[in-house]
Amino acid sequence: MATVSFQHVSKSYGDLEVIPDISLDIHDGEFLVLVGPSGCGKTTTLRMLAGLEEVSKGTIKIDSSNVTRLRPGLRDCAMVFQNYALYPHMSVSNNIAYGMKVRKLDAGEIESRLNNAAELLGLMPLMDRKPKTLSGGQRQRVAIGRAIVRNPKVFLFDEPLSNLDAKLRVEMRTEIRQLQRRLGTTAVYVTHDQTEAMTMADRVVVMNEGRIEQVAEPIELYEKPKNLFVAKFIGAPAMNVFKARIEGNFLNVENTLLPIAGKDVRRLGSSSDEVLLGVRPEHMRASDVQGTLSVTPTALEPLGPHTILIGHCANTRISAQVAPYFTAQVGTACDIPVDMQQVHYFDSKTLERI
Repeated sequence: MATVSFQHVSKSYGDLEVIPDISLDIHDGEFLVLVGPSGCGKTTTLRMLAGLEEVSKGTIKIDSSNVTRLRPGLRDCAMVFQNYALYPHMSVSNNIAYGMKVRKLDAGEIESRLNNAAELLGLMPLMDRKPKTLSGGQRQRVAIGRAIVRNPKVFLFDEPLSNLDAKLRVEMRTEIRQLQRRLGTTAVYVTHDQTEAMTMADRVVVMNEGRIEQVAEPIELYEKPKNLFVAKFIGAPAMNVFKARIEGNFLNVENTLLPIAGKDVRRLGSSSDEVLLGVRPEHMRASDVQGTLSVTPTALEPLGPHTILIGHCANTRISAQVAPYFTAQVGTACDIPVDMQQVHYFDSKTLERI
């Protein structure tokens, strides 16, 4: 197990700065997930930790050792790639053992580690098979097994589930998380899928354009997003955002007055300032403190336990999570309640949470 520290790390390709300046401490035994849209810098950050990308400025430490300029093989990290990176001509057994043989470990030690990993991952019946005969999930287990036998200080995962189908992704993310808990090894996991991030992480790092927007436990990201970017990125469907004007104890939203919940009155004040109102689709429902918005549906997406209503409220496009048999018709306006106890407020200029 190990701690990891990024200290004012930046990365540039010539004049193009892709990581301006990040500082981040990863705890011993923690499962930390880097998440964000494509091009946000999460994979570059992971590759700098692995030693596959050079750091332009700053320092990376594993425990108390400065590894910034160490080559990858000396960092005691094991990486699981998106494309598995298995040798097609080798058996499962040889794929897992290859790195240990290259490092010239004792034959008895290789056999012991190989068997332990195979037992842990349920690979014993597959040890003589070639990768082309394996399913996607089995190949991913082999790639993880190859990482486990190294007994690394840090596991690195670069979007390891993106090539799997939806059902297998759910199964594998549970398996990876349970495995990490059993081993107790520090893990850094990169994904663009916020559902993976929320269900797997001890803490989540939300990145945007090379910057860290927020580092927090999953539930805190959902309930207390630091800014509008985090609020809209976390949650599916994404949060609805309305321009609103404070009028006493009410919000004027698209010329409709919504009551401000008592707990929010003091922090918003009674001025006529404009704010941004954030409402998650799942919070468009009846409650003790509610308002109602007139919405014209453009699509209804039944999902079994609920239906996603997509439509427009005046000039704002919205999504609402409504009951399965909610009576609405495309093109005909209907009233949608808003749970005002659950809404979020953001400064219209800084986009920071109020």
